[in-house]
Amino acid sequence: MTAGTIQDTAYETDGTGPPLVLVHGMGLNRAMWDWQLPFLTPHFETVRYDLLGHGDSAKPIKEYAMADFTDQLARLADGLGHDRFALAGFSLGGLIVQAFALAHPDRVSKLAILCAGHDRSDEERAGMLDRLALAEQQGHTATVEMALERWFTDGFAAREPGVIDTVRRWMTDNDPAVYPLVYKVLATGDKPLAQAIANIACPTLVLACAEDHGNSPAMARRMAELIPDARAAIVPKLRHMGLAEDPDAIARELAPFLQGSVARSTPI
Repeated sequence: MTAGTIQDTAYETDGTGPPLVLVHGMGLNRAMWDWQLPFLTPHFETVRYDLLGHGDSAKPIKEYAMADFTDQLARLADGLGHDRFALAGFSLGGLIVQAFALAHPDRVSKLAILCAGHDRSDEERAGMLDRLALAEQQGHTATVEMALERWFTDGFAAREPGVIDTVRRWMTDNDPAVYPLVYKVLATGDKPLAQAIANIACPTLVLACAEDHGNSPAMARRMAELIPDARAAIVPKLRHMGLAEDPDAIARELAPFLQGSVARSTPI
């Protein structure tokens, strides 16, 4: 493992092989990919990093835009000497990797979009805007327990309290002044991408968990229909943080796709 900082961005690399950059979700940090590393590091040099406003990266108090995050990714890749790489993003990271693939089509060899929203209706967006207002008024910690309930299946907290505690700590450790500023990008960032993703020009996997109602299988299917060289994979039984709850189930779809073989079809 190599860890360091390039300009404003804290990162770690593990494994050997062609580069694969992993982009985490809102309120989390680069460690959320730890559950996938055993499946990926035998085949790739994985690059994990903290988004602006998160973890050990810079946390400017400012109005954030999607370009802040795509530019951050470009700076990191340039600093590491990676001109072209595979790219996978989760939730907010799933929006960022779409935007990056559109802005830098020559740099992305394969794209994996995990548990990300797409072209939300006003009704679907309303819940996110309510949570944004709550975070602005009462602090982001007021939203954490609600998130954990949405993200994990019933009974998982009792079976694996350590996982829940880890994710809770990541969430509560966020800067309360910065969190809602970044959350606005998550709440609204899918809209400009809704039709633009038809111009993504690399093989793409769009993965959703069957019980992730906020980032639904229907959204994943619509994305896969729009992106020319894409397919959707729906992982049964899991919710938003299926990546932590059942890493093997996610890896059965993600790892073969990134390695270049055709992943099995998942019953829907």
